Parts: sequence; C-alpha cells; structure tokens
Amino acid sequence: MLSQKARYALKALYALVARPPGETVMIAQIAAEARLPRKFLEQILLDLKRRGIVHSQRGKHGGYSLGRPPDQISFAEVIRAIDGPLALSPCVSVTAYRRCADCADEATCVTRRVLLAVRDATADILEHRTLMEALGPSASPAKRPRRRGGSANAPAVRDPLS
Repeated sequence: MLSQKARYALKALYALVARPPGETVMIAQIAAEARLPRKFLEQILLDLKRRGIVHSQRGKHGGYSLGRPPDQISFAEVIRAIDGPLALSPCVSVTAYRRCADCADEATCVTRRVLLAVRDATADILEHRTLMEALGPSASPAKRPRRRGGSANAPAVRDPLS
C-alpha cells in the first residue's frame, strides 16, 4: 500500500513540475499549493533531496526545484525513496533482498513465486511511468504561463492519484 508520506511526496513533486525548469519554490508555497502539512513536507523534501530527485538552494531566491526533468523521474524512484522497496516480501525484493526466516526452500515456495510476479508487474508499471506522463501534456513547462510569486490562495495541484 502506498503510504501517506509517499502520496505527499508525489503531490509536492507535481507542484514542482508545474513550475518552469530550474525555478525554485519555497516550502511554504509548495505546502499551500499542494495542501500539505509544512513540517511533514520538510522531512519528505529532505528524503527526496538525498536521492537527487529535488535540489535545494539557500538564500533570498532559495527553495526547492526538481533535480532532473520530470520525464526522467519515475514513480518507482519516488516510492522507493520514501517507502523503500516495492516488493511485498523481502525474499522478492531487488533492492533489499532478505531470505524469509520461515521458508524451507525458496525455489519451491509457491508464495514467493506469486509475490515475485506481483513485484515484477508493479515494478514494470512504476518504473515506466514518470511525473510528466502522470500529469499529461498540460504539465509541459513550455505550454504553461510563468507564474509570478505564489500565494496561499493558489489553486490546488491536480493529483493524478485521486
């Protein structure tokens, strides 16, 4: 199940996608536009920064921006950064494999075979869906007018998860 933290991470990223490339946005503005709790958002953005998904800049014109173009940031990358492995069981995880303590033989384990198929299907979908694709053609920075400043009254960011 996708955690609330991962949902918030995706909403924050949608807010950054809605900006011209390289434009920095303050946490308070992201929180207002995406309707997210600011303190929780600070933790989320720090996790995303550690993975290079977002960049931060200090100073008068500081804030957060995407670390890469939105067509190069997959859902799988974001979910792994926030929630960890995509797999339902550690014995089928690519990034955090661990043998199950109660498994007599992985090669013949029926549950493992099923969970492996689930992991493969899930990873295939999430690895090949990017932020840009999720938001559609309206997300292209070239087609959006540049916003000047932001406000707490800014419209909510469209969430393709809803």
